[in-house]
Amino acid sequence: GQVLELLRGMQRGSEDRKQSLGRLRWALQNEETQQKFVRLDGSIRTLTGLFTSSLADLQLEAARCLHELSHSSVPTVAEACLPVTSYLLTYLSGHSLEFTELCLYTLGNLVVESEAVRKQLLPQGIIPVLASCIQSPHEAVLEGVGYVLSQLLQAKEAPMEIIPLVLDSVLPQHMLRLVCSGLKAGMGAAVEFAWCLHYIICRHQDNVVLLALGAMPALTSLLLELASEIPQDAPEGLELLVCPVLRCLSNLLAQTDCQRQGQDGRLLIALFLILQCFLQHHPFLVQECLWLLNNLTADDPFSCSALLSLDLLPALLQLLTCSQMATVLVLTVLCNVAEKGPFQCQRLLRQPLLPQLLPLLTLPDPEAIGQCLELLHLLFLHCPEAAADFTRLSGHQALEQHQSTPELQERAQALLDMVRQPLGA
Repeated sequence: GQVLELLRGMQRGSEDRKQSLGRLRWALQNEETQQKFVRLDGSIRTLTGLFTSSLADLQLEAARCLHELSHSSVPTVAEACLPVTSYLLTYLSGHSLEFTELCLYTLGNLVVESEAVRKQLLPQGIIPVLASCIQSPHEAVLEGVGYVLSQLLQAKEAPMEIIPLVLDSVLPQHMLRLVCSGLKAGMGAAVEFAWCLHYIICRHQDNVVLLALGAMPALTSLLLELASEIPQDAPEGLELLVCPVLRCLSNLLAQTDCQRQGQDGRLLIALFLILQCFLQHHPFLVQECLWLLNNLTADDPFSCSALLSLDLLPALLQLLTCSQMATVLVLTVLCNVAEKGPFQCQRLLRQPLLPQLLPLLTLPDPEAIGQCLELLHLLFLHCPEAAADFTRLSGHQALEQHQSTPELQERAQALLDMVRQPLGA
């Protein structure tokens, strides 16, 4: 009854309409009211009429009502708003900042809930409209554009239907520019666009467009800059930008044979600065840093040598027991280094590495144990004396426990054979 009353009020004279719209906006914060409202005959038509009216105050109030509706997690509510999408796009070049911002967040919310809305917005030109909005000087508008875009890029049909359109537009160059000027311009927008870049990179096979725009050196420089900011006075929420930037670099390295740019070890130092800074309060960043470190050292003798010559090994070993995921990743990085041969293995063994590996063999995590056995295999292979040291630490007993674990027994047995061989045999 109350909703119908408000709808009738909106259809009457102008004073009534403004008041009814204001009351409707409050009522629409309730999920049930949202559903009742869209089921009422003529409700969306009336709201659209007010949203497209020439009276700015009515228009703004109607926009606020639509924004409340867009928060609904019920797809039928989002689909009831289909008639409004073309107006929302048109008004993005709007007159007032608040109005533009409302239109952006309304679009972003509708995009999340409904594939029908996304299907309608693409031919209506949402990508070119966003490409024009991303050139706005206003931080609030940019953040809104980032929000809409990140919702579009996460859609299930994004790889086939949305990402190609985005890559064909001017959006990527502006996204990269805004991410890299995050510390100076605006953190909020930089964070949104960093996630946008991440969604493109991890869901798109061929990132030539981003690589051609210099994404690799640009994001690397940004990470160096972020690391240098950290010790003094890290701005609030810095970890929110660091996380997607680390992911972008990790995935670009994993996908491409891109020439390792900036092979000067500074990136490794930056990673360890970031690790040390965030270890305590944002431990989720540890595995992001270690993923990147793994991808940096995977096929790259330079990064492996730099890790040793910059004396970063003690800091890496401190992370061995930081979390289950960290254990596996640190061991993987150590394997990347050990694979490079006897010289690297000797450098590893100068650290008290074997005593630190022993307790890992009793962990309940088969993945960590598997990775640990892999590392021991490489160390024994390239430095047979390590096998003797390992026996002196009663390491063979730790190995014997795994002779009966199906997925580990072959590797455990192979290592036991290596340990039992007389030196120099």
